[in-house]
Amino acid sequence: MKRVYICSPYAGDVEGNTERAQWLCREAIKDGCAPYAPHLLYPQIIDDRQAGITCGLAYLGLCDELWVYANDGISPGMRQEIDHAQHLEVPVVIL
Repeated sequence: MKRVYICSPYAGDVEGNTERAQWLCREAIKDGCAPYAPHLLYPQIIDDRQAGITCGLAYLGLCDELWVYANDGISPGMRQEIDHAQHLEVPVVIL
């Protein structure tokens, strides 16, 4: 099963962006993948945005691909994830 890291906006319209990330995870599961969306996990347990991003990046190297949902542009947090994926040579898929 392919492990995919979901990269999409979170800040700003948190409710709408959370719903979009959940939808992306459901779509990944329908495609036979195992999604990982750290922005759905870490805001529930810590208030430190950068710590959440850092924790998520620790798992990126275990993923087969980074899926980027960039219809609303690329946020600074998303840019960190994309840059880290490229550094680790994890394929980046733009949705």
